[in-house]
Amino acid sequence: MAHAADVPVSEPPRRLVRALGETYGEAAASTWLDGLPDTVRRALSGRGMAAERVVEPGGRSSVVVLARRGGGEPAALKLAPPFAAPDREREALAHWDGWGAVRLLDDAGEGPGLLLERLRPDVSLRSLPEAKALLEAAGTVRRLWVEPPEGHRFESVADRTAPRAEAMAAYRADEAVGALVAAALEARAGLLADASEALLLHGCFRQGKVLAGDRAPWLAVGPEPVVGERAYDLARLVRDRVEDLVAEASGAAAARRRVHRLADSLDVDRERLRGWTLFRAVESGTRALAAGRDREAEPLLEFAGWL
Repeated sequence: MAHAADVPVSEPPRRLVRALGETYGEAAASTWLDGLPDTVRRALSGRGMAAERVVEPGGRSSVVVLARRGGGEPAALKLAPPFAAPDREREALAHWDGWGAVRLLDDAGEGPGLLLERLRPDVSLRSLPEAKALLEAAGTVRRLWVEPPEGHRFESVADRTAPRAEAMAAYRADEAVGALVAAALEARAGLLADASEALLLHGCFRQGKVLAGDRAPWLAVGPEPVVGERAYDLARLVRDRVEDLVAEASGAAAARRRVHRLADSLDVDRERLRGWTLFRAVESGTRALAAGRDREAEPLLEFAGWL
């Protein structure tokens, strides 16, 4: 077992470095990453914990260190930059209190980062066959859809998607994707005009965000909490394993069936789910284009075109 000083974070996961730079800017990302080894040491020593290993390849906005508390109990320490809003994640996890999600072990905030119950970071729903994974995902996400706490500070779906819609609009005149962008923006406007739900949502729910645990078979991790309608939360799940869908001759029909199946199983309106799925897929695709990741953008935009 490694001591705090031995934690191997002098070279943070490459996926994290790339994602933070693209999302928040190279300058802000570099400043936080440069101080990360010291932040990890302080977070561990302040709690009397010893590190085991850093989870690789890790997430796109945080580092997770598997560690043990003073009494030998396993835990996970998650550290994210302040501009990734870890306080909102803390607030959501405290509100769920382990119901469908990883449990927060120090909701008062005893030091830098979030101290979480230890799950199995290498076993997500993506390890299951697709049909079984979607079934388990649906059962997990429905537990998270609750009334937000009084006086909460979570963004609304309208506020969350506004800057993303603005960035997408730059592609309206693009010959290849302009029609898709226009359709996605029109869908968002219509959905927001008659939105009727204001539930606490995970915000970034997909198969890779559901890990195996001991307390429950599957628990959600890594929320980007937002308040709005269930269809928004479900939309990211619809396109899971998009590369497999695109590779199938019947991919278009399979994608539409998935929309219908998930909507019906969770009592969500099919058209609202289709609309948010379209918006979120086009938004992700144009964001990948803007970052020069054409290979990532192509399947997303092809998928969006099927909807």
